[in-house]
Amino acid sequence: MPDHLPLTPLDEAQPPFFWGVDIGGTNIKIGLLDDTGKTVAFEQIATEEPDGPQAAVDRVAATLRRIEGELQLTAEQVPSIGLGAPGSMDLPSGMLLEPPNLPNWWQFPIRDALSQAMDRRVSFINDANAAAYGEFWLGTGREHSSMILLTLGTGVGGGIIVDGELVNGVNSFGSECGHILVNSAPDAQLCVWGGGRGQLEAYASASAVVQRTRERLTAGANSQLSGLLGGGDSELTAKKVYQAAEDGDALALEIIDETARWLGIGITILVHTLDPGLVVLGGAMDFGGRDSKVGRRFLEAIRKEFRERTFENVYEGTTLDFATLAAAAGYVGAAGYARRKYRPQH
Repeated sequence: MPDHLPLTPLDEAQPPFFWGVDIGGTNIKIGLLDDTGKTVAFEQIATEEPDGPQAAVDRVAATLRRIEGELQLTAEQVPSIGLGAPGSMDLPSGMLLEPPNLPNWWQFPIRDALSQAMDRRVSFINDANAAAYGEFWLGTGREHSSMILLTLGTGVGGGIIVDGELVNGVNSFGSECGHILVNSAPDAQLCVWGGGRGQLEAYASASAVVQRTRERLTAGANSQLSGLLGGGDSELTAKKVYQAAEDGDALALEIIDETARWLGIGITILVHTLDPGLVVLGGAMDFGGRDSKVGRRFLEAIRKEFRERTFENVYEGTTLDFATLAAAAGYVGAAGYARRKYRPQH
């Protein structure tokens, strides 16, 4: 799926409009959505992280102003901007604190910087929560009142919505599902950022998949992946594991099944806490998703683990499925969140 939803001509859209800005370590996705969730404009620009956050804010603002000019839209027609960003943050103050993948952006008031640059209200949100809100508004969760999203990538992100409201938390750490504890053993795995022993991210992320595969290959496991052992993590990737699994490679299938088991444990913990009725798997590491035999096997293995660990009525009342919006979820959710915050006033 492309990085954005199909574009709708402006004369077929319904105002007001809302910007969604999704900041990533490499790229920034920018989408303009109408009041019904149709995307009317999209652009992706480089993050250029070493140049710092103010330079990025200036380039984002210039992009927004240029597109509004091209579409002949006024500030009154685009009253609010949604901004999703990764890493630790203080949502009430609009501060980025110490995002691991944006080391030159620490301790920066990103919400107010963009608000001042555009003279517009900005609704600030964690990037995984933005993706969750996107799936809730327009994606897999659109028929549900509550849901959990797990984003599987280099790490494991999370977003939680209960009765239509995002769980942001007192410390702006709400919905960080990748950091729930699934293994309390003293020798449990460490998560990708060098801490968090025994957390879900240490077992169900792409980094964890690569680590476990490398360990098995080093120990002598037979696999078509063996030729990648000396090439570093840039050669041995979760995508390569998926491709090997598509070919029927026994080790690759074993690694994916193990990942599903850990996700089943983590999902059980989350469902027993929240009982949302829906758990959605998003992010780049979906092993082909619902369109792939391996992806369907992955999802069924998660369901099996969950069923063995929960109550029958909870299993029957909980849907586990893949996300729908793919890479578009972040900017869609950021715009949807801005719309949600704007609506109570109008």
